[in-house]
Amino acid sequence: MADTFSFELVSPERLLQSGQAVQVTIPGTEGEFTVLAGHAPVLSTIRPGIIHVTGEGSSDERIFIRGGFAEVTPTGLTILAEEAIPMADLDSAALAQQIKNAEEDVADASDDNKRQRAQESLDHLKQLRDAL
Repeated sequence: MADTFSFELVSPERLLQSGQAVQVTIPGTEGEFTVLAGHAPVLSTIRPGIIHVTGEGSSDERIFIRGGFAEVTPTGLTILAEEAIPMADLDSAALAQQIKNAEEDVADASDDNKRQRAQESLDHLKQLRDAL
């Protein structure tokens, strides 16, 4: 049986996942890296992308992360994510409609502040679509 380590995925709202993992692959801003039990301590920023979590019993999960930080310590891995969405929860048709609505929001924005917020939302949705 493969060695495991403590893994936590935290968003601003709540603790999303806490348990043991065999390995976690992370889209770091300096490049993708995989954390295994006994990994050297690291602190890294995360770019938007997908983390791959292999848990005990070979369970595998893919989660879209919209940036954040990963901290590897001698006791485990903690990911502080700006936003995290399990890939199993995504519906491509609904996402396409959300992108269309966001594009309309950008076009219809009445001032620069509203336009900027709408553009940020649109950019996020496109990152999510690209991750699919």
